[in-house]
Amino acid sequence: MIQTGYRHFKNKELNHSRITAGYFIVLFVSLALVARLFVLMILQHDFYAVVASGAQEMYAQLFPRRGQTRVIDARNGQEYPAAINRDVFLMYADTRQITTDAMASSTAVALSSFFSYDEEYVAGLYAKLNKRSDPYEPIEKKVDEITAAEIKKLKLPGLYFSRHSERFYPEASFAAQVIGFLGKDDIGTESGRYGVEGYWQNELGGSGGFQEGAQSAGGSWIAGDDGTLRPATDGADIILTIDRTLQFEGCEKLKSGMEEYGAASASMVIMDPKTGAVLAMCSAPDFDLNSYNQVNNPEMFNNSAIFTPYEPGSIFKPIVMAGALNENVVGPASPFRDNGRRDGICDQPIQNAGNKSFGDQTMTGVLQNSINTGMVYVAESLGKDKFKEYLKKFGFGVKTGIELDTETTGVIDSLNINKSGKFDCYTATAAFGQGITVTPLQITNAFAAIANGGALMRPYIVKEIRYSDGKVNKTKPQVINEVLDKKAAGLLAGMLVKTVDKGYSGRARVPGYFVAGKSGTAEIAGRGGYTKTYNHSFIGFAPIDDPKFVMFVKYEKPLAAYAESTAAPVFGKMAKFILEYFQVPPERPVDDK
Repeated sequence: MIQTGYRHFKNKELNHSRITAGYFIVLFVSLALVARLFVLMILQHDFYAVVASGAQEMYAQLFPRRGQTRVIDARNGQEYPAAINRDVFLMYADTRQITTDAMASSTAVALSSFFSYDEEYVAGLYAKLNKRSDPYEPIEKKVDEITAAEIKKLKLPGLYFSRHSERFYPEASFAAQVIGFLGKDDIGTESGRYGVEGYWQNELGGSGGFQEGAQSAGGSWIAGDDGTLRPATDGADIILTIDRTLQFEGCEKLKSGMEEYGAASASMVIMDPKTGAVLAMCSAPDFDLNSYNQVNNPEMFNNSAIFTPYEPGSIFKPIVMAGALNENVVGPASPFRDNGRRDGICDQPIQNAGNKSFGDQTMTGVLQNSINTGMVYVAESLGKDKFKEYLKKFGFGVKTGIELDTETTGVIDSLNINKSGKFDCYTATAAFGQGITVTPLQITNAFAAIANGGALMRPYIVKEIRYSDGKVNKTKPQVINEVLDKKAAGLLAGMLVKTVDKGYSGRARVPGYFVAGKSGTAEIAGRGGYTKTYNHSFIGFAPIDDPKFVMFVKYEKPLAAYAESTAAPVFGKMAKFILEYFQVPPERPVDDK
């Protein structure tokens, strides 16, 4: 009896231990499951959500969206797309499902109505579709969504579509050299080239994500395997200072003039002198950004406003005069007697255009009549060292730092050939824009300083950058240098108004406004000397009391003789448009000269 009771007690104790152990096992398993669910549902939610959603969302999570580029309306800030992404479809055929000649023929004919195939192309397409053994036969690479939907309605046998994103430029050649394009290298990798697309590649391109995890032999994700996901970071959107209306109107007028004057190329820059913001920047000839690979001459991709330095000629004279006025070595009424030539500085006499002689003049007359010998006198009065100092203050010889790909710098190294401070031939010819080079943007920014009361601003073309995380970087106008005092800048502006009113630059006038400006006709240097071909340019600003713009216009090798008959009238037409566009009221009688 005692033994039986003992065994009963032992069995009861053993059962209790088993129950306790089972309880802890169940608790442990439950906690493990809860922990696993926490990892899966909370910590690794993104990863498994992507795995569950299929390849399309997986692609979106791992490959970033490229940022857009937009231009604006400078009057109200409204934005317009210049570079965007759009979905297109690759259409391909699984010819194994096209089982008869009749099916191949009817499919080829049906597709020809969408893509305007000729008979020869339809015959070739029929041969492709009639292979019967090819699971993947590409038909069209860029089918838009509407066309793809219409083709799908026909339920043609063996046709399939694969969606992918491509870079698209809604306005084709609009600001082509400014915007740049998305190109492919030798191994097919896409990256930005030229302009905004090239300079801001890292910001526009964003950064790719990554995933880690095990896959089955069939390529699918193993649900029980740990996985991690870092989603892609989409590219930033770039908002430019380019005004859509001014860009379009300015470039159209520039190209029209290029055709009329038979010029080889042309460029234009329009800038807000108070901020340094670039409102328009044109290079001609241009090209369709959506068909950049059809351009035969890759030099067309270069933005001539920042890439192509040239000898500026007489538009450089006001820069030299500015330094002399600021140093008080001359004034607007300071006298000068011109006999048509200056000897003893260079190996050959320095002469005026057309070998003209102007007799008794003032400094205003020197600019008004574009007298080379007068400018040599001004530079000599300023002195070689001061001359070089002002050129550097105005930003010549270095890049402006504009946020565009392929900017180069002009060259003023000829001023350093003679190491002494003695006034020499290189300084004398530079006084009228010969023997040195500048880019259109450099000279535009220098004139903007004159219009801005002597303050040289940093030119910029990006208004703001909007990052995918909500952060926004806005460009703030920045003063680089106080080149001139306001008195000197004002005196020079008045001299340049008289140059437009009464000088060679009269065709740049805008009735009802005081316009300051200067034309320049510069012989183009080549191997062994000058070539008897010319660059014509004009630069100016208006209205004189409160300048709304500074504008540069240039034509390469036009058939006309002088810039006052090419660049000056184009400037005048566009200046009139800008003043009306910004609703600037007239400041003088229309017939006042």
